[in-house]
Amino acid sequence: MTVRIGTRGSPLALAQTEWVRRKIEERHPRLKVETVIIKTKGDIMQDVALVRIGGKGVFVKEIEDALLKGEIDLAVHSLKDVPAELPEGLVIAVTPEREDPRDVLVSRGNVKFERLRRGARIGTSSLRRRCQLLAVYPDLEIVPLRGNLDTRLRKVEVENLDGVVVAAAGMRRMGWLGRVSHFLPPETLLPAVGQGVLAIETRAGDAGLIEDLQFLHSPRTGREAGAERAFLRRLGGGCQLPVAALAEEKGDSMVVRGLLGSPDGRLVIRREARGPAHDYLSLGERLAEEILAGGGKGILAVFYPPCR
Repeated sequence: MTVRIGTRGSPLALAQTEWVRRKIEERHPRLKVETVIIKTKGDIMQDVALVRIGGKGVFVKEIEDALLKGEIDLAVHSLKDVPAELPEGLVIAVTPEREDPRDVLVSRGNVKFERLRRGARIGTSSLRRRCQLLAVYPDLEIVPLRGNLDTRLRKVEVENLDGVVVAAAGMRRMGWLGRVSHFLPPETLLPAVGQGVLAIETRAGDAGLIEDLQFLHSPRTGREAGAERAFLRRLGGGCQLPVAALAEEKGDSMVVRGLLGSPDGRLVIRREARGPAHDYLSLGERLAEEILAGGGKGILAVFYPPCR
């Protein structure tokens, strides 16, 4: 029996997919697993800002289309790239144990943020990172940066940047942690919803395949990611805005921290919600409500009127 995994063709996406492929074949020797590389809109249009070509979804839509058409049997995504609302007929069947959710700085000269020169040029295409970095370091020059992880790291030299901010999970999965200059704590830079989580997406009706994949699933990661995505849905997951969230389960309890801000970092609203871990969806929604009531509605009205 052959199982086809759909994935983007970037080195990081292929490394993530190879990990999943290897785990499946080790657990189910009867299965032959093939990798199908699919080019997404986000991969093709690398010279255009993500907010101009659709933001969330630009790295998954073509893969989801192939899944719905039966051209592949499952897809491996970085969960932070997956919109809050899935196409009808598809489900996130598995979320393996989460990798480090933090962001990191990779800098010229291997210096931390506190030692960067005034007016340092930092590369990132993320509104979330831009907003939070400018809130803490208002003298930074944020340089829009697209491309695969290896391309962005290379641009430190090519484009005369002082550094780039990327996800710790990608650096770890590529074996590049030795290049990290500074791990940024969530108190400084709250991560993207689902950052560090792999999402294995399938058709909702493929019960046998879903059951075969459950050995990879981390219930804790599923609850944490579920809380963060509930928060995103309630805020308006289709809008292009600086939004961040991180849920952490400890014992029977969970704390969810969230953020909504303006692109320039001048307005940033942070809140947190605590409660039973089994109530993770309600926690995420409650957190969003608190942010909206605490000034979030005003930010959306001023900066993102088309989204509401």
